[in-house]
Amino acid sequence: MPETPELLAVDAAEAGLRLDRFLVSRLGGPSRAEVSRWIQAGAVTIGGAPCRPAHRLRAGDLVRVVAPPALPSPLAPEVIPFERLHEDDDILVLVKPAGLAVHPGAGVRGGTLVNALLALGPAWSSIGGVHRPGIVHRLDRGTSGVMVVARNDQAHRALAEEFRARRVEKEYHAVVWGRPAAARGRIEAPIGRDPVHRARMAVRDAGRAAVTRYETLESLPRATLLSVRPLTGRTHQIRVHCAALGHPLVGDSLYGGSAVARGVDGGALAAAVRRLARPALHAHALAFTHPSTGAMLRFTAPAPEDFQLILETLRA
Repeated sequence: MPETPELLAVDAAEAGLRLDRFLVSRLGGPSRAEVSRWIQAGAVTIGGAPCRPAHRLRAGDLVRVVAPPALPSPLAPEVIPFERLHEDDDILVLVKPAGLAVHPGAGVRGGTLVNALLALGPAWSSIGGVHRPGIVHRLDRGTSGVMVVARNDQAHRALAEEFRARRVEKEYHAVVWGRPAAARGRIEAPIGRDPVHRARMAVRDAGRAAVTRYETLESLPRATLLSVRPLTGRTHQIRVHCAALGHPLVGDSLYGGSAVARGVDGGALAAAVRRLARPALHAHALAFTHPSTGAMLRFTAPAPEDFQLILETLRA
């Protein structure tokens, strides 16, 4: 949370949002459960009056957030190796390995990126709460690639606003089954929770707006390597949009991309997909403005060995 009272103005695009969802989006990092606790504790007011987490906002509302005291994280530091691309007093840019969860959650108590950050010292932003120190944005557990984390609340707020305003440039590399009809395109389809399979997201009319651009980098005999640029940040966005296009990510069993689902039931390719054991998705590049200096920074990371292996197998 911010150290001093902060006023957040609700714009026209945010009108109608629940207060708790608005705060999660604007502050970047806290969970809905956490911001609900702040609201219920009276730390959040509109026009001087306390509100409920489900309160629907109107354009022009001024939401005042007062910081509760920062608490130390109850999580244990763990030495978990990862590559560091850049670090200074405000930020750390790193390469998250595939298989590493960003923070604790359902069924995940330790062995996360947050535990690894705490092993580097306690100086991380507190806005995300005690279970998410430093965390401004997230990658799925199975996704590898470039991330930025914040060392202090001022940097966190600046980065969160960049993500909210869609000024951060994100490029992913994805291997999808088959070949899209168009070599490049734009997928614009709202995403919401699947009403039947709650672990999945789905394209739904009642979902939140989501936009993804893609471009073919390499056509392979049974698959395609894409450069993908999500213009919004919905849960599982690239995975859902590629599946909706009819070309799920290789290895993405949740969205129909397993070898068996694609009729590949034997041989070197099926074995390579089983070894991959995750969606073939890598956060290749991240570009943003430094929160203190204002300099435009861009970082890239080559795809890891398992991603390269699936490409080599498909090429063969």
